[in-house]
Amino acid sequence: MIKLKAGRPDRIVAVGAHCDDIAIGAGGTLLTLCLARPGIRVDALVLSGGGTEREQEEQAALAAFCPGADLRLTVLKLPDGRMPAHWEEAKSAVEELRGRTEPDLVLAPRTEDAHQDHRGLAQLIPTAFRDHLVLGYEIVKWDADLGRPVAYQPLSPEVAEQKVRLLQEHYPSQRHRPWYDREAFLGLARIRGIESQTRYAEAFAVTKLTLDLGE
Repeated sequence: MIKLKAGRPDRIVAVGAHCDDIAIGAGGTLLTLCLARPGIRVDALVLSGGGTEREQEEQAALAAFCPGADLRLTVLKLPDGRMPAHWEEAKSAVEELRGRTEPDLVLAPRTEDAHQDHRGLAQLIPTAFRDHLVLGYEIVKWDADLGRPVAYQPLSPEVAEQKVRLLQEHYPSQRHRPWYDREAFLGLARIRGIESQTRYAEAFAVTKLTLDLGE
């Protein structure tokens, strides 16, 4: 296992197609970063759920997942499951987000995600964030689309447990889903931990990575 450091990010962008995507896919990473970097800026964009109880859930959840951060959250009202039909609106939102921040790290869905909303958003990110480190997070679900990740963020046992607790606490609208439970979230983190020779981890896809080995 090769370990590369990506510096100390001061600005993060996190995007999701739905409320809870960011927290499920990268909640442990956000907790780790925000606890280590008080005052870090987090610009978050969610494409759907605006004006509903889901937006209220997301506001409370991301505040908990980004303790001490300068969090700036935008939740839009695109219809769930219809992002391809609202491509221009989604693209404009991503470009507007890019116009107001210069992030050190972008957390986004994977381009290989089977859900059309996740995949569509993932495809938009490189068109706006062309020269940035983009980590594509994974979301466990019935599609059986989990792949072979290439990047891992280790999570301490305390952070892994906190992530699961916050997911259960802040998204009551999702508790009825058969895959939305402690075993699923902690089990995947344990598997990714095994793969990265640690106890727990979150895993990410990386589409392109430019190295600077000369300094």
